[in-house]
Amino acid sequence: MLAVSLVTLGSPEQLTGGYLYHRRMAELAPRHDAHLDLLGVPALPFPLPAAVAGRVVGRAARADVLVVDSIAAAFVAPWRLSRRVRPGSRPSRPLVAMLHQPPGGIDHGWPRRPVQAALDRMLYHRCDLLMLASETLTAEMSGFPTVVVAPGRDVAAAPSGAPIDLRQGRQAALLSVGNWVARKGTLDLLDAFGRTPPGLATLHLVGRTDVDHRYASRVRARLGHPDVVGRVVVHGPVTRGEVAMLYQSADVFVLPSYREPYGTVYGEAMAAGLPVVGWRAGNLAHLAQDGREGLVLEPGDVAGLAGALERLAEDVDYRERLAAGALERGRRLPTWDDTARRFFAVLRELAASVTI
Repeated sequence: MLAVSLVTLGSPEQLTGGYLYHRRMAELAPRHDAHLDLLGVPALPFPLPAAVAGRVVGRAARADVLVVDSIAAAFVAPWRLSRRVRPGSRPSRPLVAMLHQPPGGIDHGWPRRPVQAALDRMLYHRCDLLMLASETLTAEMSGFPTVVVAPGRDVAAAPSGAPIDLRQGRQAALLSVGNWVARKGTLDLLDAFGRTPPGLATLHLVGRTDVDHRYASRVRARLGHPDVVGRVVVHGPVTRGEVAMLYQSADVFVLPSYREPYGTVYGEAMAAGLPVVGWRAGNLAHLAQDGREGLVLEPGDVAGLAGALERLAEDVDYRERLAAGALERGRRLPTWDDTARRFFAVLRELAASVTI
């Protein structure tokens, strides 16, 4: 059995972004004759995690392959990573980085971002391979050995029972899944939604509200404005089963994110048959075509976003045509089992081939 240790930042039990990816790999590992051990470097203020990262990495001494999550790369970089050698065998201990974001991250400003980017690249230069969560990261990592292993599109087992009523007496239910951080465009969404007729749609917001307290306070203040009061439901973080039911029950998925290395939620929504709406930024343009699987707008076009939401809520035929296109495209995206098969096959091949 292939033994893999993956080092991340903070609790590996979180079910968002890269954490969800890693949890899925750990859950599916036995199907692929592998075991994945998730190790978390304490999420202390930058750059303090670097002081304890070496001790966390030391717990991976028995692994065949060591994988470092991109959000932990800067903190692991200063440490000398041992390459285990089995008695009576050739040296073996590939080092792999799993990238869900470009060097320096996507939510940090100056001066942290350039410092973290330099440390990230320091680690990546020592890696045998970089595994990328999406094609959008390949240009940034030119010159490194890379392979793309995209996330799955099946959020959870298909929920049983009838869809729940998310419209609440209006014509359509809009669903947005994303943490309240600036790059997710939550305020843009509320501004656009506030321009639509009051009786047209109900907006449901799913995701953590405690990641960026300053931004979250602005979102809460915006939710108190008369143009959206009584029309927005805040769910906060939910389980995979609950979000699957929300996908099944909604009419439209909307997330005007400005930076999204992959955008797993777009794939999940399309696989559930929801037309997707968002900015032409990050990976969305690679997942959905404007006018075919959804509506892809120029970043920051709040008026255009309002018009898109209004049309999708009012025009049932148009919405159903885009929904059919989204479903067809979504079914062609990899499942999590497809992702795990590729993930462990790449690591197994690397473990068998790398010499030190």
